[in-house]
Amino acid sequence: MGVYLSTPKTEKFSEDGENDRLRFGLSSMQGWRATMEDAVTYLTSLIHAAYPDLDSMTSFFGVYDGHGGQAVSKFCAKYLHQQVLQHEAYSAGDIGTSLQKSFLRMDEMMRGQRGWRELAVLGDKIDQVSGLIEGLIWSPRSGEANNHFDDWSSEEGPHSDFDGPTQGSTACVAVIRNKQLIVANAGDSRCVISRKGQAYNLSKDHKPELELEKDRILKAGGFIQVGRINGSLNLARAIGDAEFKQNKTLPAEKQIVTANPDINAVELCDDDEFLVLACDGIWCMQDTCMPCLLANLSERFLYQAICQTQTDLKLEWWETKLSAICERVFDRCLAPTAGGEGCDNMTMILVQFKRPVGSGTLEEQQEQQLLTDQTATTDKGASGSRSGPESESGS
Repeated sequence: MGVYLSTPKTEKFSEDGENDRLRFGLSSMQGWRATMEDAVTYLTSLIHAAYPDLDSMTSFFGVYDGHGGQAVSKFCAKYLHQQVLQHEAYSAGDIGTSLQKSFLRMDEMMRGQRGWRELAVLGDKIDQVSGLIEGLIWSPRSGEANNHFDDWSSEEGPHSDFDGPTQGSTACVAVIRNKQLIVANAGDSRCVISRKGQAYNLSKDHKPELELEKDRILKAGGFIQVGRINGSLNLARAIGDAEFKQNKTLPAEKQIVTANPDINAVELCDDDEFLVLACDGIWCMQDTCMPCLLANLSERFLYQAICQTQTDLKLEWWETKLSAICERVFDRCLAPTAGGEGCDNMTMILVQFKRPVGSGTLEEQQEQQLLTDQTATTDKGASGSRSGPESESGS
């Protein structure tokens, strides 16, 4: 649902980067939507916020898909990773707990005079009756987002009783430390890993009709109508959406809508090739866009996209920008006319894992991976069943 343009905006906002452990590319495109409400978190020396090098051995990537406006997704892009770093559990090595507490902390920080003021700045405008109205496309500046930690002291003012924004945002975050991958998700953005040519979901969509979500919604006093909570929101978990979090007798985890994320921890291995985080504007195009990333469909689309991008741009494998692959996915997803699937904002992050130190130069590693991918179909027929990522999940 939403207001559509007469012609889609197909300009892409893209970035690439790498360190000694991984390389990544990302892109966002407004498409047919009248506004851009997604936010991505990544590193650039100019204007963005996060983080192939969250610390010396940790990488952080996040996708935030806003609804009702941009301010909450902007807030998450600016502050969520800071809260992860600041939490005592992170210092103790418990990344899962630090992620969970940081998701919930976003709602706490957006309340009161301080929260109102910050959201008003991020949203450009504010309507005291209906909440925040979105502004322009935005990402936090690296200096204010990564190098300065705010203790979030309370403020007094005319909006001290502000309960939080009526708009909200999904959040899907992947933290990589050494051989451990931790995914935190609230909403319907998704994270998928490719292991030996097979795609595995590392998150699940939080829709109201799921039994676990439905039980919480009803017990908290809500109802579900035509797949939407109280006839309005089609998500069971999100950051923001304060109108669904007003039961003062219940903790944050048991409200009609909760920011409490599912946490999935996976041990990485040498068979892991790449990781994808993307908003629902990508994943809803199951039949035409990224079928290789869904376990029940063809698993070779990204490989084909890489090869086609190389051919079009006359590049060798190791010269291919991962953001160019994201852009190609958007072009394939975009609907030819307004209305229905393929008309949403699109945001995608593609993270490629580098081979272990000592396994050859980068060019040799990429050439070897290309050879491995080219024989994957034959190998699959000979090897029989595959094992997926063994994970420990929690919510």
